[in-house]
Amino acid sequence: MLPILGMIIGILIGVFLIPVNIPQQYSIYLAVAILAALDSVFGGIASSMQGKFNMKIFLSGFFGNAILAAILAYIGDQMGLQLYLAAIFAFGNRIFLNFAVIRRYMLNKSDKKDNI
Repeated sequence: MLPILGMIIGILIGVFLIPVNIPQQYSIYLAVAILAALDSVFGGIASSMQGKFNMKIFLSGFFGNAILAAILAYIGDQMGLQLYLAAIFAFGNRIFLNFAVIRRYMLNKSDKKDNI
């Protein structure tokens, strides 16, 4: 629950307290990097609920995925290809899968409390 609270606080600080204007030519790269980072956050939450969380794996995935996704989007842009769409599909799919794991865990946890 603490990671979700931290994510919400970070989003609120970023939106309301620190106004940042991103140039339009960089917006796709930043969006793909944020999507990759969110994938890592949801994966970290799901793995912590399963008791498999490892901070080194989380941090390397968080920064590595974000940087790799932004670089691939840039390379695709330079080649005239929309490679960022593949990243959006892949990370979006993984976010929904991790959310499903989190949702099932929470529902199973609440069902066990109801049965006691």
